[in-house]
Amino acid sequence: MSNLPSSSDHQVDLLLKNAQLRDELEPFLDESVDVLNGRALSLEDENEFLESILEWERAPSIPISKWFEPELKLPAPECLDDQAISNLLRKTIQMLYSQKIALDFTDHLSDRQLYCLLMRDILPVYQKKVSRPRNFLHWHCLDDNDVDCWLTFYATDQERGDWEIETGLTAPQKRLPPYPRQMPRRPGNFN
Repeated sequence: MSNLPSSSDHQVDLLLKNAQLRDELEPFLDESVDVLNGRALSLEDENEFLESILEWERAPSIPISKWFEPELKLPAPECLDDQAISNLLRKTIQMLYSQKIALDFTDHLSDRQLYCLLMRDILPVYQKKVSRPRNFLHWHCLDDNDVDCWLTFYATDQERGDWEIETGLTAPQKRLPPYPRQMPRRPGNFN
């Protein structure tokens, strides 16, 4: 006689876990759980998704700077020369990545501009810190309203063509970004 759980026992455990997660999510229910009902996910994948939603719902919002121990505080940029900014920027990017924060669309910004953006717009922002292995916070370092910058440096030919069709305008000339960087990326993310 084997002591290994049978496949049906495993399925029952997954179903019980699913019911428990859905009960715990009841106070937070919105359309994100309804999306599951139309999908063909395995119970394991569905449970993982529900667990991530529950963890996110329960996580407190705290400034990103306080995700670090001690708190990540950057010196004022006007007190630093360009080399010090570049060195500190590289270290800060790695520290952010260690907390699963990936910076996207940075190549149009100088090191000083990116450093100031980190200090002014990223580190003080309140975000929910969720520690799941596959969860990354992607911070787009491109102003939402700066369509010209996106079209010039980041949009694919297809995206540029679609934009032109949609707006009836001509996209700005495509150019290489002035400050190309090798940024750490989430495993499996090839952006």
